[in-house]
Amino acid sequence: MAKLDQIQIKLSNQKLYLLDANLQIVQEYPISSSAFGIGNRSGSFQTPLGEHIIIEKIGEHAPMMEVFIGRKPQGILSDLVDQGVELPEDIITSRIMWLKGKEPGRNEGGDVDSYLRYIYIHGTSDEDKIGSPASHGCIRMKNADVIELFELVDTGYPVYIEK
Repeated sequence: MAKLDQIQIKLSNQKLYLLDANLQIVQEYPISSSAFGIGNRSGSFQTPLGEHIIIEKIGEHAPMMEVFIGRKPQGILSDLVDQGVELPEDIITSRIMWLKGKEPGRNEGGDVDSYLRYIYIHGTSDEDKIGSPASHGCIRMKNADVIELFELVDTGYPVYIEK
């Protein structure tokens, strides 16, 4: 049986690869993983390793640079800044693909659960930091890239995060 299409994320080179059924690279995107390193523990702010799936997609049809707080749209970043709205340190923008771990004890369940840690692939207001570790555990992408990827994948899509 042929392998399904998948996303492969390599933290060593800060890249996300979209692979076809033959495991050939279809698309490549620069990313930013955690500034705190690699790890699966709750509260570590580290990027988890292992097999995941996209469990939920949030932000379809939202404009580029829409800010999400608690996965709820808040408005366009520049408008919020102009209005003096207090924003979190790690601003999530444009799209969210929420990940769920598939490996019990590694990234699923207990204090290593990627879903309960709110680990996402998402857009960022810090595009200048893409290509180097800077996030609080999630996989950050440039806004145009995350919107493109969002349209190419669906819920249930496999995501493999490796060193």
